[in-house]
Amino acid sequence: MQAAGQRRWRRWLAPAFVVAAGLGACAPVTTQPRSELAAVREQVAAAERAFARSMAERRPDDFARHVSEEAVFFGGPNGQALRGKAQVLAGWARFFAGPTAPFSWEPDEVEPLASGTLAHSSGPVRDPSGRVVARFNSIWRLEAPGVWRVVFDKGSPLPPPRPGASAASPAPP
Repeated sequence: MQAAGQRRWRRWLAPAFVVAAGLGACAPVTTQPRSELAAVREQVAAAERAFARSMAERRPDDFARHVSEEAVFFGGPNGQALRGKAQVLAGWARFFAGPTAPFSWEPDEVEPLASGTLAHSSGPVRDPSGRVVARFNSIWRLEAPGVWRVVFDKGSPLPPPRPGASAASPAPP
């Protein structure tokens, strides 16, 4: 008799967990009005520009203020991800070693979540002569009121030029 009771218990326990998990996933998400999302876009773009300026002006302490404690930056030594603020700062120290920045970047796209707490930023990466050599992609998280920090960062090479396209023509995205 007890074995049959245990089977009944198990039979409804797994579906109950699935339903409970599903209800948790359906929790309401707070969305920002369009005007507030425009303000979020500008906040993140300003944070990204300040982050880039810290590299251009050779200010590693300012650079560090933009990096989340949980950050993951791709493209570390041997292609490994740099995990955590300490690893990111150690891995990027080489880019602050010389008197001039080895590259620069600026956002040309910023898109936040409807909640206004996470945003993607992307744009061109330029070599010291100003030539576009790559594209960056960063994910920013609102960690305190008005404080945005990078949680993920990854550069991507430019696609090869299309046959017949001039060198001055940008490749399609």
